[in-house]
Amino acid sequence: MAYSINRRPLLGGLSDSEFEDDLETEVDDPNVSVPDEKPFLKQYEPRDKYNLAYIVFYLLGINTLIPWSFFITADDYWMYKFREVHNNFTRESVNYTHVENLEKTTDLQASFISYLNVASAVPNTFFLIINAFISKRIPLRVRMVGSQCTILLFFILTTAFVEINTDKWQGIFSIITLTTVAIVNGTSAIFGGSLMGIVGRFSPKYITAMLSGQALGGIFTAIAEICSLWIGASPVLSGLLYFIIGDVILFLSLIAYIILEKATFFKYHMSENLTNNEADFSITGEVTFPQGTTVSYTRIIKRIWHYGISIFLVFFITVSVYPAITVLVESQNKGKGYAWNDIYFVPVVTYLIFSSGDYAGRLLSGMFQWPKNKPWQVILLSLTRVIFIPALIFCNAQPRHHLPVYIYNDFYYILLTILFAISNGYLCNLTFILTPMVVDSQEKEIASAMIGAFLGMGLTSGAALSLLMVKTL
Repeated sequence: MAYSINRRPLLGGLSDSEFEDDLETEVDDPNVSVPDEKPFLKQYEPRDKYNLAYIVFYLLGINTLIPWSFFITADDYWMYKFREVHNNFTRESVNYTHVENLEKTTDLQASFISYLNVASAVPNTFFLIINAFISKRIPLRVRMVGSQCTILLFFILTTAFVEINTDKWQGIFSIITLTTVAIVNGTSAIFGGSLMGIVGRFSPKYITAMLSGQALGGIFTAIAEICSLWIGASPVLSGLLYFIIGDVILFLSLIAYIILEKATFFKYHMSENLTNNEADFSITGEVTFPQGTTVSYTRIIKRIWHYGISIFLVFFITVSVYPAITVLVESQNKGKGYAWNDIYFVPVVTYLIFSSGDYAGRLLSGMFQWPKNKPWQVILLSLTRVIFIPALIFCNAQPRHHLPVYIYNDFYYILLTILFAISNGYLCNLTFILTPMVVDSQEKEIASAMIGAFLGMGLTSGAALSLLMVKTL
């Protein structure tokens, strides 16, 4: 016999898992009964000793962004690799310290960041979608550990290319690099999608930790670039430093996850996944577990589609101009001999300020979570960000051939960047926090993975639009 269960305790505070169950009850269909399989007295819930899981989720969040952020932020390195090379010029003949010392911007230099965006977004989206449907077929450990090992291997390969002179085969090198980026981001999608599924089973605190880690990864890479410029490192040396740091972080992340898997707190929250490999799959899009619980992909999509559209809009709008357009925005005083305007403006504003604002937005969302239980308002807020596309296009992005510049002032561009970044981080984190609240407990992992797929579609669409944006400047 089945009973409808009210899981709200009469007295006492709420633990993280109890809080989730409470929210879950508020949105459950009253016509659907839940088998009373839980004991009358709730079993002991282990604590997150030393905040180990919280810290590891932060590190894993950084790891999800490292493959993209380090490739994108190493702009100085790519500009050097794809510069115009003359017959009487060799890499050893001149000591270049900054991109500004190189000759005029080539077509490959101007477009390479957009190519990187596409090479990142397309496989990322494809595998995020695939991951939403294979998450119950392939063991979690295989997806998490295998993907991290693959990313680390190709990142080491990219590091090795830094010291290889590619001046005479820039086209081939660009193809190798874009292929590597595609493989790394496809594998990273499996890792990131699986991680989203994992944190969906934890409280909002841990979702915020993972997503804040992503923004922190952007801050970290921006600081690395600024430090390399400050010490006067050449583009080759700065590129080498970026990718070595990336190798180290990826390795530490792999070790941290293996340790986390053994933690009692982690096992407790993931306990419902232990029998997933024995699940039965039907052609109707349902998954039936040995204990009789059925998970319907169609039912999940019907519950989360509002948040799916929201996260799609957030990243479609962001990636359409960031970083393809924003990396081209120059200071109003560039060329007047000031280091801030000529050297530090792009890495500080485009990368550091954006990543810091994104991080702040994710932290704010973890604290306030507004609007709550009103998905249409979340969609509306995500849609209003479209105003940033024309606003940033009409900033001082160079080279320019068709559209005029209306916003020359550095202050207004920086203010736009801050608002753009905070809104991106806030709405991204809000969507991931609210999604697990509108599905049943056994559906949280799949629902979070599906939101990751919507995110990937936003990335791909935005990256495709960014190519057009660059060409129409």
